[in-house]
Amino acid sequence: MANTRNQTDPDAASMQREIQQGQDQSDQRGKQETRASQIGDRQGPVQTTQHDYPGTPLPAQHLAKPGLEAAMQLKPEFLAPDYCGSGKLAGMVAIVTGGDSGIGRAVAVLYAREGADLAIIYLNEHEDANDTKRYVEAEGQSCMLLPGDVRDAAFCRGAVEQVHQRFGRLDVLVNNAAFQEHAEKLTDLTEERFDLTMKTNVYGYFHMAKAVLPYLKRGAAIINTGSVTGLKGSKHLLDYSTTKGAIHAFTMSLASNLLEHGIRVNAIAPGPVWTPLNPADAPADQVAQFGADTDMQRPAQPQELSPAYVFLAAPCCSSYISGIVLPVTGSAGE
Repeated sequence: MANTRNQTDPDAASMQREIQQGQDQSDQRGKQETRASQIGDRQGPVQTTQHDYPGTPLPAQHLAKPGLEAAMQLKPEFLAPDYCGSGKLAGMVAIVTGGDSGIGRAVAVLYAREGADLAIIYLNEHEDANDTKRYVEAEGQSCMLLPGDVRDAAFCRGAVEQVHQRFGRLDVLVNNAAFQEHAEKLTDLTEERFDLTMKTNVYGYFHMAKAVLPYLKRGAAIINTGSVTGLKGSKHLLDYSTTKGAIHAFTMSLASNLLEHGIRVNAIAPGPVWTPLNPADAPADQVAQFGADTDMQRPAQPQELSPAYVFLAAPCCSSYISGIVLPVTGSAGE
């Protein structure tokens, strides 16, 4: 049989080697450019609006738990001045756990801007909680404060009863309270410590969801705060990541369980967000670089998360969405 290969065509192996060599050279140039950028040519954190958000280095500050927003040297941005309310939650009542600061405070402010009255459940950060109450009232809505521990099922039931007695209805639950403390290795985690994380982050969500259920009607929503650590894991947040993965599964399962009642359940999985939670966990030198490893090269500010909570709470926006875990991580494709 005659050889039908075109003798003028380059040998396939030669072509492959030529492409490989070209790519190797390009890779080497890329490494050199990357090193130069790391040395001093970096342009700073990525900004996707006309507002410049702070990047690293952040203040190297370590807070005592549970962490006061009032004590943070760099205050989180939560007022969302460019967000215009349009009555998406008019006449509704929302409970936000961990609503005294951070993401919870930002969510409370936007819910009030959209016309909802608020109940804030928090542990004992009274100064932060009273500040949040003032911000909610400045939006023209009512706000009640309920200090207590969401690990306690009886407290959760009593708090929900108080909210219903005052407002006569309940439409949205945002489960957001959390405990986080890093551990270098598994052997650092005692059973007592693991229980504290699990009972705050998972049992607390379970207790609150169970407590509000008798009062929720068709059109109501439950929104759980998950985490990118629940999607990808985290080397030094073993117990925290475990609870966040559990929250994602709880969200999807509860969504299926409650769908026939017209109640939607969703979760948001934030990446690094500048709140008291992290300065109250990581050492000061690590806090200074918090969020630098995202594609955005910075942590989110709470006001960059809170509109997503409005979206998932408002029936006019998300009536056909239940059981999702929405990543807001600052990295492309995550």
